[in-house]
Amino acid sequence: MEYNKIMLDSKDNLENFFNPRSIGIVGATEKEGKVGSVVVKNILNLGYNGEVFLVNPNYKELFGKKCYSGLEEIEEKIDLAIIIVPAKFVNDIVKNASEKVKNFIIISAGFSEIGEEGKKREMELADLAKKNGLNILGPNCLGFINPKIKLNASFAGGMPEAGNVAFMSQSGALAVAFMDAAEKEGIKFSNLVSMGNKAQIDEADLMEYFSKDKNTKVIAVYIEGIKDGRQFIKIARKTSLKKPVIILKAGKTEKSKEAISSHTGALAGSNEIISAVFNKTGILETDNLENFSDLIKLVSETKTIANNQAIIITNAGGPGVLTADAFKHKKIKLADISQETKNKLKDFLPEESSLENPIDLLGDAHEDRYKKALESIDQEKAGMVIGVLTPQDQTPCEKIAREIINFNSKTNKTTVAVFMGGEKIAEALSLLRENNIPNFSFPEKAVRALDKYYKWSARDIYDLEQEEASIEIRKERQKKTLEIIQKATMENRSALLFSEAGKIMDLYEISVAETITVDIDVKSKNEEKENPDSRLRGNDIKNGNDMEIKFPVAVKIDSDKILHKTDQQGVILNIKNQKELSAALEKMKNNFPGENIIIQPMLKIQAELIIGIKKDKVFGPVIICGLGGIYAEIFKTVEFFIPPLSLDEIKKRLLNGKLGFLFKKTRGKNPYNINETAEILMKLASLAREIENIKEIDINPLLVYNNEKEAKAVDIKIVIN
Repeated sequence: MEYNKIMLDSKDNLENFFNPRSIGIVGATEKEGKVGSVVVKNILNLGYNGEVFLVNPNYKELFGKKCYSGLEEIEEKIDLAIIIVPAKFVNDIVKNASEKVKNFIIISAGFSEIGEEGKKREMELADLAKKNGLNILGPNCLGFINPKIKLNASFAGGMPEAGNVAFMSQSGALAVAFMDAAEKEGIKFSNLVSMGNKAQIDEADLMEYFSKDKNTKVIAVYIEGIKDGRQFIKIARKTSLKKPVIILKAGKTEKSKEAISSHTGALAGSNEIISAVFNKTGILETDNLENFSDLIKLVSETKTIANNQAIIITNAGGPGVLTADAFKHKKIKLADISQETKNKLKDFLPEESSLENPIDLLGDAHEDRYKKALESIDQEKAGMVIGVLTPQDQTPCEKIAREIINFNSKTNKTTVAVFMGGEKIAEALSLLRENNIPNFSFPEKAVRALDKYYKWSARDIYDLEQEEASIEIRKERQKKTLEIIQKATMENRSALLFSEAGKIMDLYEISVAETITVDIDVKSKNEEKENPDSRLRGNDIKNGNDMEIKFPVAVKIDSDKILHKTDQQGVILNIKNQKELSAALEKMKNNFPGENIIIQPMLKIQAELIIGIKKDKVFGPVIICGLGGIYAEIFKTVEFFIPPLSLDEIKKRLLNGKLGFLFKKTRGKNPYNINETAEILMKLASLAREIENIKEIDINPLLVYNNEKEAKAVDIKIVIN
């Protein structure tokens, strides 16, 4: 469901929301176990210093405080109202208080997550927000916690330690679990926000706010569905230029998508498209909760990574080798140690030590070896240092931890620890946590997190507004294309004929294979007559003008009802002469009575691509490019390009992505024309921008070549709304 939403342009509005000086709680109660009781106790007992007003028409007094029958009765200014009443009463409460209060948390459930009645109620709530300039978090949410001002405006227990992570979650239960686990991992929060159904405030609004929040270094998000795709792209890109944004997106299987629909009413989008959006906007995407937590810990506690080179220092050969193995297939690499540094290491390390990377200090290493080794490698250009330790009998774990802490306070390198063990390293881990040195229990976790963070540090930055401006709107071709589509719509067709699709490709300067439309009423004597020079003449062509083609040719059905021609035997290839052509035409006319038939020459094939446009329900038109032909859906070697786009971005994505091997010289084979391919994709982006009522375009195959020969679109399907 799409809601009209007020844009949260005023920082002051959300400042008052998350840093309120006064709070009204509607649905307050002293009854044990009730949400209204938990919320009141959290706000009154955990250190919040602002004014608190309790609202419940059934009581005159609660918790020793005066109780009001409604928010309107309260004379003092209220920065934030928390609503905890049955859903059927919520909208009236918000409406009646909307002149006095502008910020609301709706904890109440019973909205879009329960079905049509709830969706209607939620839409009315969103309309109230728009008409009255309100900020509404929820409904069906946990609330939020701001540790800095000791405000727990939620029904989760406790007060996490104040820090620099803004965590927002579409699942309240997951927010509670993560908050509990974070204490052990040393993750500290600037804010924790449960978004719920996102009737009005959504992930884009929160990202925009926390991008400006001086207490927030990293933004971490758990989402099940994105509400406004285009707004998300715009805000996510701006935010990730300022601060790292780490996202865990749920909904990777059909079953989980069904569960999401019943849980929050969210619509889970395509995983591939979501990943392409995250890649374009600079989002740090994670695969699971473990990776999510690891990355948050790393990014919140360390410096930005300067380069892709890393040095491992270890007191155990095996763990050092395992750490080195974890670099396989990663962007980050093990650094080569300079001879100057090796000479320094040689001065104090035992002869049996390894001076290569990993640098092995041996099992009897005390803190002095770690200190000297760290000092020696600080002159190296490597941007990362990984301190690996196993607690052997003579290992002073806490003292070694202190040396890593001291080194980190002086160096520009990103420093992490991999202390492996249990009770023997417990005190050392406490020291590392207290001093913001992330420790990973296994080397693979550390290397994976560092690799992700480095990719963010080294990401390409594109100006979305400049890309938008670079896509030219050409009114004349737009008008002609819309006329073609309008004709099909008036004839109640959901797809265009090949001849119509070909005209649109011509308008957008995408070359199409020569195509002849056959007159389905060709006389039988012409069908049976074999032409001596093996050519089909214009008198057999609908609207032909002395057109002719040379064999071999292909015959295809051209129908708006048959989109997968090969699957339905609507294609006959390698027709070598007139007799075979006549037989093929007869077969097509018998199998597909009344449908159009086209003839195309059999073109030389070097590489087949599938390109097109997919209109995603969340993000709008997405440009697709992948390996084509009849196996396109089997191999699924596809790249997704999210508009707005520039030629530079398209070329870099083609070269560095799954299709990169096509555009690089390999084993003496010349690369295919990346400039032409990128230009064709850019033309599709222009088409997507100019024509909104195209649901899908599928060009398969697009024949591309590694010489001066022009790429050709052979089969084109255009599905319209």
